[in-house]
Amino acid sequence: MNMMPGLAKTETNIKLPFSFIIYSLVAFSASQIILAFSGDFMANGAFRIPTLWMVAHFLLLGWAVMVAMGAMYQLVPVAFLTPIWNETFGFIQFAVTAIGITSFALSLAFFPKLTMVASLLTVFGILMFLFQMAMTMKKQAEKNIMTLFVGTALGCLLLTILLGMVLAASVSGHLPLSNHLAVLKSHILLGVAGWFTLLIFGFSYKMVPMFSLSHGFSMKLSKPIYIIYMIGLLSAIISFWTNITPAFQLGMLLLFVSFTMFVSNMREIINKRLKKNLDKPFIFSLIAIIIGWIIHLVAFIASFISMSPFVFGVIIYLYILGWIVFSIMGYLYKIVPFLWWTHKYSKEMGKPNVPTLKQLMNEKLGVILFIISLQCFLGFVVAFSYKLSSFYTIIQCIFAITAVVFSSTVVNILRK
Repeated sequence: MNMMPGLAKTETNIKLPFSFIIYSLVAFSASQIILAFSGDFMANGAFRIPTLWMVAHFLLLGWAVMVAMGAMYQLVPVAFLTPIWNETFGFIQFAVTAIGITSFALSLAFFPKLTMVASLLTVFGILMFLFQMAMTMKKQAEKNIMTLFVGTALGCLLLTILLGMVLAASVSGHLPLSNHLAVLKSHILLGVAGWFTLLIFGFSYKMVPMFSLSHGFSMKLSKPIYIIYMIGLLSAIISFWTNITPAFQLGMLLLFVSFTMFVSNMREIINKRLKKNLDKPFIFSLIAIIIGWIIHLVAFIASFISMSPFVFGVIIYLYILGWIVFSIMGYLYKIVPFLWWTHKYSKEMGKPNVPTLKQLMNEKLGVILFIISLQCFLGFVVAFSYKLSSFYTIIQCIFAITAVVFSSTVVNILRK
């Protein structure tokens, strides 16, 4: 693989990304287990309760943000061909962020008066990460479209945590808010669509060609995709503060148009591949892109039909699960074996008893887990559509078991 020389020059201490990844897998499993006991609330759209705030932050901060940080500690040096600014700083940042996220999530459900203090620790940890990435990307010789996507995603993460601090101050009683709903909506949109989607967009331009061995594709759509998506985000956020419904509808339209262009660009890259049979975990990540596109379409249509909190609460839930969580699951199942094999076996290539990448991962089990995850997603759609709390609980129990097995399987790679 032609990226190996670049990796050797910029390789990060493997313990750093894996610290984040292992923590994230624990948070992922914990969030899904807790959700299994929240069927009545979830199926009926009671999303704004302390227990579900805790689950949401274990899932989005503990799972998605932490795994994104871990992946970026490894992928940013490879993608931008520049070493991490300071690895020791990275380990300190991990400890601060892990303690902060754990205490913050627990405080939302059990110790609301401590929410502000815990949120400050979380924010400090994330600010340390943003500083680390800024110093690392600053050294990049040639800026490209990935720099734009990833840099803007990091900016959205900063805005998300600042708004989250405001909300934490409100919950803990330190700051009365007259525009609480606008802050909350902006916090959610910047987090799930600004930070996560832009980050996945950016790294997809590196990972999709890499995993499919694609060459000769055009990148012309990437800039319009970025511009249209950013205008859509801005229009939707303006609508939260002005209550101008057409601005929200325009925002949903532009986000959908941009995502459609992204799907088209990814399809072009896949069509230019040299690898005939794609790996199953990678196919799962591609399915997540289709799910993301469908949910963008549903959100756009819903903006004209129903503005109810329940409808958009369900859309956000399915967006997080089907687009963000499934994307991470698919990519993680590919990235972890690659990182571990490179760390442990790259210098022993050609020697006897050296496993291949495929031997490090249990692909058959992975396929089963991915199929069950997709079936659970469809089950959640049915449960929300008819407000079936018992059915939701059954599906969530199945997905919780799937999450635990998936996490155990990924960790087990490190024992090979």
